[in-house]
Amino acid sequence: MSTRRRYWMMKSEPDAFSIDDLARVGTEPWNGVRNYQARNFMRDGMRVGDGVMLYHSNCTVPGIAGLATVASPAYPDETQFDPESHYHDPKATREQPRWFLVDVAFERKLRRLIPLSEIREHSDALGEGFALTARGSRLSVFPVTAAQWKLLLSLE
Repeated sequence: MSTRRRYWMMKSEPDAFSIDDLARVGTEPWNGVRNYQARNFMRDGMRVGDGVMLYHSNCTVPGIAGLATVASPAYPDETQFDPESHYHDPKATREQPRWFLVDVAFERKLRRLIPLSEIREHSDALGEGFALTARGSRLSVFPVTAAQWKLLLSLE
């Protein structure tokens, strides 16, 4: 089994949960993901200690705002069982949960937001399969290669 650190991008709307919110609370369950591919990345791919870039989306200037670390193995997202939650899933049961999450721990805020417009200028180097710049990609959680991670951090 490989112990190589993996890297991920996780999107959040800053008015819902920002890098500043993560800095304030320290560690947070990354709940509310309701896309099967993103869920699978968290459930099957993420390991404690993996690096996370937190990307602010759906805001005036979207971009990478900070770094975090995967702080727990995947476990069922409690919001799926709560009828009062926006993320409730009536088909989910405790015996057969459908949605999983990981805890994410604050590492640091970037010295500056790396805006999407600047990231797009490096799309050739990032590769055509890079989910952040790929046309039509709506994933909120996706893998980042070590080379992509290094390039993106160099933009800071």
